[in-house]
Amino acid sequence: MKAALVGSGGELLHRARRATGRERGPEAVVAGILDFAAELRAHGADRFGEPARAAGVAVPGIIDEEHGTAVYAANLGWRDVPLRALLGDRLGAVPVALGHDVRAGGLAEGRIGAGQGADRFLFVPLGTGIAGAIGIDGRVESGAHGFAGEIGHVVVRPGGIPCPCGQRGCLERFASASAVSQAWAAACGDPAADAADCAKAVESGDARALAVWHDAVDALADGLVTALTLLDPRVLIIGGGLAEAGETLFTPLRDAVRRRVTFQKLPEIVPAALGDTAGCLGAGLLAWDLLDTEPTGTTPTTATPPEVTT
Repeated sequence: MKAALVGSGGELLHRARRATGRERGPEAVVAGILDFAAELRAHGADRFGEPARAAGVAVPGIIDEEHGTAVYAANLGWRDVPLRALLGDRLGAVPVALGHDVRAGGLAEGRIGAGQGADRFLFVPLGTGIAGAIGIDGRVESGAHGFAGEIGHVVVRPGGIPCPCGQRGCLERFASASAVSQAWAAACGDPAADAADCAKAVESGDARALAVWHDAVDALADGLVTALTLLDPRVLIIGGGLAEAGETLFTPLRDAVRRRVTFQKLPEIVPAALGDTAGCLGAGLLAWDLLDTEPTGTTPTTATPPEVTT
């Protein structure tokens, strides 16, 4: 778990981490979030002279933002957890925002990160899987049922590798950090090899690594062109573990996308700016959005966004 105190302009005032404790079961995870949030609020009151005025929490899985419920998270064993109500009770009835971890990260990247100033952007983190956040005029679109932006389950290789979602050939089975890790481990014969090792081998000119990388970049470009055809973003922000390869990823990716576009407008393709703080900052921004008015002055003092990721 990552948690932070966030100022009204998205300033990171304080942050902390602790283990999720999911091995102790879903109830223990919820208890840990509540304890962590209470401790953070107390720290804010002690350091800044007043407690946080609102709280935000960003979690993975299926989220019902309207009712404040964490509907389902396979990795955490959650089903229908009324997280917003539980946090509100624990924190003394302060307003609480509940959001999806990727959309919260996208909100932060759009407002104060790599997409700042863009009226339309798409944030795509490449990690264990691939998700997306659709940014429109300073907010992130969740869709009619909370599933907007699931670019990782766009089929780019019909009939390809089976995906846990039930489809075959989904983007995240070919271009996520975990997919690259698996492909490189098989290619080099080292079960412990991962995507970062593959990127280093690419930089050294290893032919096997270049083939793995090329396949992943091609699949990613296919998925991204589908997304930009539908959404027409001004900026395409790529984050997550695979983006840490820097220009080893971005140079061939920009070329691959450019080769595929025809009538579409080519967006600016940039790396995410906020790293693993994006979710915390986004949760804090969600909390600030709950407040009708923001404080004036130069010393921001509020917002308590515990963020849970897996």
